[in-house]
Amino acid sequence: MTKSLFEELKFKVFRSGNPIYLYIGLNTLIFVVMALLGVAFFLSGKGTVGLDAFVREYLAFPASFERLPLRFYTIITYQFFHEGILHILFNMLWLYWMGRIFLDFLKPRQFHFVYLAGGIAGALFFSLAFHIFPVFANNISSASIVGASAAVMAVVVAAATLVPDYTIRLLLIGDVKLKYLAIAYVILDLIGVGSFNAGGNLAHLGGALMGFVYIKALQRGNDWSNLFKKRSKLKVVRNDQFKRNSDSKSTTVAQHEIDAILDKISKSGYDKLSKEEKETLFKASKH
Repeated sequence: MTKSLFEELKFKVFRSGNPIYLYIGLNTLIFVVMALLGVAFFLSGKGTVGLDAFVREYLAFPASFERLPLRFYTIITYQFFHEGILHILFNMLWLYWMGRIFLDFLKPRQFHFVYLAGGIAGALFFSLAFHIFPVFANNISSASIVGASAAVMAVVVAAATLVPDYTIRLLLIGDVKLKYLAIAYVILDLIGVGSFNAGGNLAHLGGALMGFVYIKALQRGNDWSNLFKKRSKLKVVRNDQFKRNSDSKSTTVAQHEIDAILDKISKSGYDKLSKEEKETLFKASKH
């Protein structure tokens, strides 16, 4: 039973193609591993301070520009580490709820882009704010951030920008439109800039901005997630062009078979074709 449960989880996280499960799975796995390492540090008498310091030094995103050349990779790694169970719990719950709405209207490729770009935008916004506003000047060298909050915020605001009047029911509150939920979230982050977690709230705002701008660009016909789009190396002329350029008497493959194979490429990619399908497509491309 344990093995079947493990196989099911592994399928959902790594093979299902659902980006929500992928990011929840990765964040949770990293959190569990770090928590277990923390227990090992504690039992060894070293405490968890050393482990926390390691994460902050090598995996968290620093505010200081001077540290970025040696910690450039942290613009990605910081998105997958969390401080405490509540931190990751609320992030993953929001990611699941809002991610499902996002994927009801957009593609997994677009979700990947918004999540990762939101995290990157949040980190850059945080660092820039610390260098621009004098109040943070004394903390630049030591400030850093961890967590998926900026990435999650990008997904939340993207969904709210795409379908602002979509309604969800919240416990003790009732029905709320996404646009009001996103606005409330942004206002809380603006207020939070004056708190001890100023860096985290600034990162949230950067992620929110990315989610909003991405959807506005998408509505104008510019899909930035095409950077992640797989492009087939095999060029095949489809439909009417194929019919014009091929001799129907010498063509051994029916047009509907070619269309079905091309549809499969658009959905799953060229690598998912069987050997026979690749051969069929190759023969068709000769005409």
